[in-house]
This record gives sequence, C-alpha cells and structure tokens, in this order.
Amino acid sequence: MDRIDKEALQVSKEIAVKFIETQRLSPSNFGEVFPAIHRVVLDTILEGRTRLNRPTDADEGDRR
Repeated sequence: MDRIDKEALQVSKEIAVKFIETQRLSPSNFGEVFPAIHRVVLDTILEGRTRLNRPTDADEGDRR
C-alpha cells in the first residue's frame, strides 16, 4: 500500500467516524457505505494530483 492509499484510507475513516457521530451512518450499514466514501476520497486525491501535474494555459504561454 503506497502513501496515497494510506492517506486516502485515513481520511475515509475520519469521514466515516464523523458520519457515525452525527448519526448519518450506522455501524450496521458501515460495510455498505464505507467503500463508496473511500472511492470518492481516492478519486478526489488522484484528480487533484492530475490537475497539479497538468500544464496550465499560463505555462503554455510562457513557452511561446
């Protein structure tokens, strides 16, 4: 498990705990909901990393 996966898992756990504390999630349906939370967190991290690595229009203008 790489660093990104570990961080995504930690954030997903924290979100799930907050949902349980606010009674938006119950321990009985945790197994059903947690994979969706984790998938959204991981997708968001990977999308953010892709955006950071993509050249912007300003960067392309500097090359001209």
